[in-house]
Amino acid sequence: MDFRDTPAEAEYRRALADWLRTFVANHDAAPSSREWQHALYEAGYIAQTWPEEQGGKALSPVYDVILNEEVARAGAQAIPPNVNYLCRAILEFGTEQQRDRFLLPTLRGDIQWCQGFSEPGAGSDLAALTTSGRWNGDAWIVNGQKLWTSGASDADWCLLLARSEPDAPKHQGISAFLIDMTSPGVSVRPIMTADGEADTCETFWDDVVVPADCLLGSQGDGWPIAMWALQLERGPADLGVVPNLLNSLEDLERIVTSSGLDRHERIRRTLSRAYIDVQILHLYSIRQVSLRAADRAEGPSGPAAKLLWARAAQAVGHAWLDALGGLAVTGAESDRAVREYFHSRPTSIYGGSAQIQRNLLAQRVLGMPRADARR
Repeated sequence: MDFRDTPAEAEYRRALADWLRTFVANHDAAPSSREWQHALYEAGYIAQTWPEEQGGKALSPVYDVILNEEVARAGAQAIPPNVNYLCRAILEFGTEQQRDRFLLPTLRGDIQWCQGFSEPGAGSDLAALTTSGRWNGDAWIVNGQKLWTSGASDADWCLLLARSEPDAPKHQGISAFLIDMTSPGVSVRPIMTADGEADTCETFWDDVVVPADCLLGSQGDGWPIAMWALQLERGPADLGVVPNLLNSLEDLERIVTSSGLDRHERIRRTLSRAYIDVQILHLYSIRQVSLRAADRAEGPSGPAAKLLWARAAQAVGHAWLDALGGLAVTGAESDRAVREYFHSRPTSIYGGSAQIQRNLLAQRVLGMPRADARR
């Protein structure tokens, strides 16, 4: 397999890198998420792989990977998840009216989204969710609580899963809803995490009225819609994960070298192991994107990629503490070191815990029975 860019891809990468360099140089302060997405849209770098009739360019998935790589290398903000997977769910499962209503405004940055999947009692076991969506004859009435709803405090709309058929098997009684975050009954509570950020939230839904035309897909389609979206969410190549990890490692290597710590074999080994884990993730991710571009089955890409992602991210986070030693808490880079470490810890939980991913691989790839099947 040839991992090098084609001539067309290389030219696209050069033009994109030039545009990003100019954009970053001309902005002293980071733009808001809306401003950033609008700039990308105006420059023609949003929804490149979408069908032309929906505002895209019908390009290969490789171009989205290049976009995420170059954005990370430039030190710019990540591409908002609106486009990476949430709006692609509307593109895939929405009605023509829903596509017309939501897609173009989202591409322009006028609408921001959050994802209402996880709950206090249904994180790793998403199908155990209890938030309810009840049809009252005129509209859906949603009640419940969601947890780890990233970006909810700034979002305009939420793609939410709720149990619409309480007597159906748990994977079959779930529906997906598009909910206006300004609706009466919606409340948001930001959560401060260990890395000092508050970009995730609890959300509460109390008798929230959802119009009939805001049901995504058909009643009971929530599980396949969620699995489709999560497959994209867990794709590290689609999210620019690898270049962000490499940027972090390169910064750490410069610090280690300038302070003379690179003379210690233990520290060199720590950095080497982290680089190897990141490169394994990179090669696997590119392989999966190549299969997708060739319209070939990607196989168990979600669980495997998520496991490799968590391993690489946590190797980099650990490297900041292991390489700097006491300087990680007392030196000039202590804030960065502690932040990098704590930021890496949840990667083995969010988007599906490592334990769940291993179970999926065991059952779907190795054909091993579920634990309860042996009783």
